Amino acid sequence: MEELTLTTPALLFSAVSLILLAYTNRFLSYAQLVRQLRDRYMENPSDITEAQIENLRKRLNLTRRMQGLGIASLFFCVVSMFLIYIGLQLFSAYVFGLALILLIASLGVSFREIQISTRSLEIYLGTMEKGKNKK
Repeated sequence: MEELTLTTPALLFSAVSLILLAYTNRFLSYAQLVRQLRDRYMENPSDITEAQIENLRKRLNLTRRMQGLGIASLFFCVVSMFLIYIGLQLFSAYVFGLALILLIASLGVSFREIQISTRSLEIYLGTMEKGKNKK
């Protein structure tokens, strides 16, 4: 195995930071949508709004997991850089491998969340089309 240098985890460090920014933006947009749906539900309770809120709850939980795994990946990436700095090459390689696995897990959860989001939008568009056909 080739020796791990500081530049390898440093590249992952910047990529994970950008991914975490995207996850945070997604979380903030979901939070705003939850507030809007809650207000709508309080004014006029409906099964559709209740289902949308439940769907958003699932998506928020997945987003929280994505963020947690991404933060853990970033943490172990930094630990790996520190271990390289103090000369513990072999241990740093294992820690960096763990950071990569956590990043893969975070991206996997993100993929699942996107699938749920897409399904939610398809349901919403389907209800719009049904309403249009009734008119």
